[in-house]
Amino acid sequence: MTKIGILGYGNLGRGVECAIKQNDDMELACVFTRRDPAGVKILTDGAKVVSVNDIQNYRDAIDVLIICGGSATDLPKQTPEYAKYFNVIDSFDTHAKIPEHFANVDRSAKEGGNIALISVGWDPGMFSLNRVYANAILSDGADYTFWGRGVSQGHSDAIRRIEGVVDARQYTCPVESAVESVRRGEQPELSTRQKHTRECYVVAAEGADKAKIEKEIKEMPNYFADYDTTVKFISKEELERDHKGIPHGGMVIRSGRTGWNLENRHVIEYSLKLDSNPEFTSSVLIAYARAAMRMHAEGQRGCRTVLDVPPAYLSPMSDEELRAHML
Repeated sequence: MTKIGILGYGNLGRGVECAIKQNDDMELACVFTRRDPAGVKILTDGAKVVSVNDIQNYRDAIDVLIICGGSATDLPKQTPEYAKYFNVIDSFDTHAKIPEHFANVDRSAKEGGNIALISVGWDPGMFSLNRVYANAILSDGADYTFWGRGVSQGHSDAIRRIEGVVDARQYTCPVESAVESVRRGEQPELSTRQKHTRECYVVAAEGADKAKIEKEIKEMPNYFADYDTTVKFISKEELERDHKGIPHGGMVIRSGRTGWNLENRHVIEYSLKLDSNPEFTSSVLIAYARAAMRMHAEGQRGCRTVLDVPPAYLSPMSDEELRAHML
């Protein structure tokens, strides 16, 4: 039985708790929070809720600590810090900063004699694996990644920060004509605008200047300026009724050619359709918690990514069962 600690009890932390329930070889030992523990109500009987200030007192009670903070400010500090004391896993998803994050966590994990798995989720994570597999198999080809249709939590938050906005949801949507072209093996060169559109559902404050809000959204650099963006103003009731969930998904596609004269075309596609982005990510984290325990038992120390983990280490099945039923 692997004893899991959860650091942070937001959408992702609650998802991890649910995923633990679905895996018979996992047990939730403790939830660590920056809030007042008395005000945090969890679902698991017998598990403790403890202030993060007391986390080091639980070093012997936890096999793997799953860190459920945000990539912008939490994980760059938390993962290197707690890798000194625990085997850890995070879902750091700022692609450009992964090498820097890896180096920082690697130093800390080696210092503490622990194993750390970073950037575990679906992108980076499962999509990363499929990009590597497809590139290795089709050496002559092109890669494409499409996200959505799904809620982008970061973009939704960016809209909510605009003056006059009460609440908002933003959906990232693949351009279907681009997807179909890639699936046909045409290997198009696509700009950012040609791959995705953005749909914004906004609740404006009473009396707010909606034209100004729409203009500010569409011209926002790094978020919307490079995309064809639609802004729809709706009531708070409509938002809560029609846009309550956090669905997401997407696809990784590699189009390539084989043959002496590259005469034959092939397309490899891996796709996800998710009702709940955080709950699916949590399920990936739990599978890699199992792998972390096995790697640590072998004597591995330091930082790793999903690219370093043998697939068999993710499964609760034995090697014999995997060969009989999965191979």
